[in-house]
Amino acid sequence: MSPLTHFDASGQAHMVDVGAKAETARRAVAEGWIRMLPSTFALIKGGGHKKGDVIGIARLAAIMASKRTGELIPLCHPIGLTRVAVEFELSEQDSAVRIEVTAETVGRTGVEMEALTAVSVGLLTIYDMCKAVDRGMVIDGMRLLEKEGGKSGHWKVDAQ
Repeated sequence: MSPLTHFDASGQAHMVDVGAKAETARRAVAEGWIRMLPSTFALIKGGGHKKGDVIGIARLAAIMASKRTGELIPLCHPIGLTRVAVEFELSEQDSAVRIEVTAETVGRTGVEMEALTAVSVGLLTIYDMCKAVDRGMVIDGMRLLEKEGGKSGHWKVDAQ
C-alpha cells in the first residue's frame, strides 16, 4: 500500500474515507510572501493604491478562498471551518508582504489545505491588484508552519 493516502491499492486516485475518524479540534497555520518593487510596497503601505485597500481586499479574498478549498483542490474534503484568521506583516526592508493564515475546525480531517489555499489566494490578490505597476512581483515561501489535531497530533516546522 502506498504511503500516499489519495491512492487506493491499485494506484487509482480516490477521496480518503474519513468516516471512521473521531471528530477533534484541528488547527493549521501557513505563511507566504510576495516581494515587489519599493515603489509598489510604498503604494500598499501608504494606502495610496487607486484600486483601494490592497491588504483589506487580500484578507477577504483569503478568507473566502479558505471556505472554497474543497471545490478547488481535487479529492479535498469540504469542511466547515470554525475560524479563519488572516494577518499581514509589511517588511519595508525587503519590500515584501508576508501573510499568515490560521484555519480551525472541529472535524474528521485537517485544515492544512484551507490555510495554504487562503495564503495562495491572498498573495495572488495582492499580485492582481498591483500588477499594473509591478509585473515582476515574486510569490514565494508558501508553507505550512504548524498543524494540530487528528491522529498525527501536533507538528511544527523546524526553527530555521
